Amino acid sequence: MTDPLRLIAALRQGDSFFPSGSLAFSWGLETLQADGLVKDAADVEWFVRDQLRHRWASLDRPALAAAHGAADDLEAVARIDGLLEAMSLAREGREGSRRAGRALLGVHDKLGTPGAAAYHARVKGGQACGHLAVVQGVLWCGLGLDEEMSTAVSAYTLCVGLLGAAVRLGLIGHIESQRSLSRLQEDIVELLAAAPPALDDMGAGTPQAEVAGMRHEVQSSRLFIT
Repeated sequence: MTDPLRLIAALRQGDSFFPSGSLAFSWGLETLQADGLVKDAADVEWFVRDQLRHRWASLDRPALAAAHGAADDLEAVARIDGLLEAMSLAREGREGSRRAGRALLGVHDKLGTPGAAAYHARVKGGQACGHLAVVQGVLWCGLGLDEEMSTAVSAYTLCVGLLGAAVRLGLIGHIESQRSLSRLQEDIVELLAAAPPALDDMGAGTPQAEVAGMRHEVQSSRLFIT
């Protein structure tokens, strides 16, 4: 049986009430809507699934898992962070990941989460990048979540964050978002059933979203950072 305290900790991290800063990002969805490429619930679900399968599962998940396993060795964690930096080719996505990771790290530093202060000091000192997936691995290990639960929470928060962005953009309603989330849960379970790729094999393949992210800063009006 799952330890109730660890279960509550996992639920807390996946709750939109937690001030993680994730609500500020659409990861290219806002631009794709402006371009007329994402118009309805089916398009939104395609976008979220594409991010889940072709970025999160192949790039963020292995970085998170490796950082979780190396959480007691912050030099090793910083190297994983640097590898994720090098593998994030689009500047906007790279900066967004760092910004989201540093926001999450700052909250946990203030909350006294084990490992947060030490890694936050490294990031502020320029000794680590602070990418979101790496920060999640370190912090959630410090909270006592195992790797499986940490990756499940990470995948869930990605889906909820993107669906929430779609709701705020007026692309879908709350009921539609819950229907999509029910179907996306099946994708999450399927992905978690397989071992994460090795660090040497990680990579992302979401060019449409990356190009949209690059073009986001020149939009005439913007609700999100990316």
